[in-house]
Amino acid sequence: MACVLLFSRLLPFSHRLTRTSICLLSLFLSYLCYCALFPAGTIMQKAGDPISSCQRVLADGAKRRIQKSCVLPLDARPSSAGASRLKTDQRPPSAFHIDTPSPPMTNLKFGNKKLPNAIIVGVKKGGTRAVLEFIRIHPDVRAAGTETHFFDRNYDRGLEWYRGLMPRTLESQITMEKTPSYFVTKETPHRISAMSRDTKLIVVVRDPVTRAISDYTQTLTKTPDLPSFQDLAFRNQSLGIVDTSWNAIRIGLYALHLENWLRYFPLAQIHFVSGERLITDPAEELARMQDFLGLKRIVTDKHFYFNRTKGFPCLKKPESSGSPRCLGKSKGRTHVQIDRDAIEQLRDFYRPYNVKFYEMVGHDFKWE
Repeated sequence: MACVLLFSRLLPFSHRLTRTSICLLSLFLSYLCYCALFPAGTIMQKAGDPISSCQRVLADGAKRRIQKSCVLPLDARPSSAGASRLKTDQRPPSAFHIDTPSPPMTNLKFGNKKLPNAIIVGVKKGGTRAVLEFIRIHPDVRAAGTETHFFDRNYDRGLEWYRGLMPRTLESQITMEKTPSYFVTKETPHRISAMSRDTKLIVVVRDPVTRAISDYTQTLTKTPDLPSFQDLAFRNQSLGIVDTSWNAIRIGLYALHLENWLRYFPLAQIHFVSGERLITDPAEELARMQDFLGLKRIVTDKHFYFNRTKGFPCLKKPESSGSPRCLGKSKGRTHVQIDRDAIEQLRDFYRPYNVKFYEMVGHDFKWE
């Protein structure tokens, strides 16, 4: 329309122009009209070009953007083989900005959930919670917070359910869990071996007599009308006949339980922590445990102090915390007083089992 108006204005003067001048003037005016109707960015644009059709020129003169709502058809997306060509041939001009939102921080996943590399399998009231809390301050250890009881109570749920209970870990980190009842459950060694024969096993052991009294003390707090310790520990105390069907007694037969584990795992793959030395020298016990797990000795004596009130070591105050970390009230509680004769009878009962256990593991725990 603009060209028509312009020609109508110039028509009265056309008789003064030569034919050649008129042709040149017509071409010039046609070029001006074409430029006005079609911006320079679209000249020579291929019809149906999906990349170019995504470009928009903002009215306020801001940078041109490729809108995030623009999705390339499959046949227009570069193949992996042509990725390098896209970087040079199809890179948007510097005035363009790729408007792709970053994922929210809450959705970022650090590491993967893996089946455990190491498991604290026992024993109950031996010091397993302390061992877990102490070792998990190592930066290369991540552990499930609660006892999973997968291999003794929830095995039918499957390994993927078990994996889902584990924390996320990096490739360089060790995944751990603890369930003390594993050590005395007959089916557990075979089941863990079926998961992975490379699993490292940790057993925290303690004087079986002291352990049984601790076990009874804990149960008594939950069941106040429980029979006396002697009534549960002996079938006939006058004859010194011990009731090995009582779980508190049966757990302390370490040699018998270990025989079952050695059917599926070599002794070198099982590490034994002394429950007594864990109290008197936690740094040394943790040093041995870190060596067993192939970890650098980061947890040292500088991490511990002895809490005289609890009679148990605690972790020193971290820089980010206002108080030191001690185990819960149930740890280090005062034991029920047991008749001295009953204790001596139990020591006599356990002595041959203890000696056999010392021989099996090649270490004397001196439970006498």
